[in-house]
Amino acid sequence: MDLIKQIFDSGVVGCGGAGFPTHVKLKASPEILIINGAECEPLLRTDRYLMIHEAEKLVSGVDLICRELSIPEGRIALKKTYTKEIEALTAAIEKLHSKVQLHLMDSFYPAGDEQVVVYEVTGKVVPPAGIPLDVGAIVDNVATIIAVADAVSGIPFTEKYLTVTGEVREPSVLKVPVGTSFAQCIEMAGGTTSDKVMVVSGGPMMGAPMSWEAAMNASVTKTTSGILVLPEDGAIDRRRKTRLNHMLNRAKAACIQCTFCTQLCPRHMLGHPLQPHRIMRKMAMNMPHQDNNETAKDHWILPELLEDKDIRQAAICSECGVCEVYACPMGLQPRVVNSLIKGELAQAGIRYSREGDTWEADANRPYRKVPTKRIAARAGVGAYYHIDGHTYKEETASKVVLPLKMNIGVSAEPVISDGAHVEKGQLIAACPEGKLGANLHASISGTAHLTGNAITITEV
Repeated sequence: MDLIKQIFDSGVVGCGGAGFPTHVKLKASPEILIINGAECEPLLRTDRYLMIHEAEKLVSGVDLICRELSIPEGRIALKKTYTKEIEALTAAIEKLHSKVQLHLMDSFYPAGDEQVVVYEVTGKVVPPAGIPLDVGAIVDNVATIIAVADAVSGIPFTEKYLTVTGEVREPSVLKVPVGTSFAQCIEMAGGTTSDKVMVVSGGPMMGAPMSWEAAMNASVTKTTSGILVLPEDGAIDRRRKTRLNHMLNRAKAACIQCTFCTQLCPRHMLGHPLQPHRIMRKMAMNMPHQDNNETAKDHWILPELLEDKDIRQAAICSECGVCEVYACPMGLQPRVVNSLIKGELAQAGIRYSREGDTWEADANRPYRKVPTKRIAARAGVGAYYHIDGHTYKEETASKVVLPLKMNIGVSAEPVISDGAHVEKGQLIAACPEGKLGANLHASISGTAHLTGNAITITEV
């Protein structure tokens, strides 16, 4: 069977990012396939676990993709500090007589950013607002390739690997059905060690913070990379609760235009024209007047600012958080401001307009890489950085909630009736023909109910 069709049929999407459908990405004709094993976010250990314990499956999956799709070169990019992972992959490559190569990187953040890893491996700069294919590369992370290998064996994407760590008794790498509740995952990791906690879905830098109450109603999706249980009112929680008007008032009063946020911005160091210090200055100095009955988000940006060249550069911000967590000596939050500007630009229908056709990385980039350990400490999660030997656990679930959209593109459309009995692995929602999206399969057997924008399956 055609590899692309197998991947499409199995509903595979990118496991470590926004969930771009893998069958669409692999339709291209790249010069190199890069497997991202850098595990970008501090504290996450899922891909590292897979590189050690599923090394042969990973290497054979890369070989298969390169062979079937005529991709000349396949490389696994990982940090040179990952000694156990390097040993396991090297042994697998030798055993399988594979042509896959390892590319060893320094331990810095965000080494796993897609555009950063492309530059590290190829020396080519992906254009601003561009994609790796613009320079002849495709990037997939480790867990995605494992899912592709399963697809070739006829196993649809119904189970998810993720890390659960922080204020839990047994920090773990879990394998659970897609749709499993966060509550069950936290219990699998031994439960919490404190009554006053909040949760981050993903990593501490770019993950989505949420209250404990919200986390208890959340479920694992195809893109859930980790669940972090962190102290309530800790550094991440305090940043989450900062109001926008307070951020801008602080910027107006405290920004010293040191330019550190720009100098250390990973995208700026790749030659992109993003300058956070200019954005912060212009936003702080052009705050609209707010009456007492107006909220910060009602009138937070003057329409004419969206026409400003510097402000529009916010569209190419990767939201990695280096600027606010590590670079700024005044504790300001340019990442959040950039994110909100991106939303305003999108709402206004303003697309990023690229200028120029060549970009060069900053000559000082090798000396401005942010050490992963140090940024973990600055982010307020240094206490969990050295947790090693995560327990591996597999468990099924008696109930799962499966959103119809877990990917970039359109939602899957149900192909079952409400109240139908479904078996694990059965197609329950399909990608509309000709649309960008992904199929959805039952992750457990049971009775399925259509609940708004999701399908809930309860074991019987």
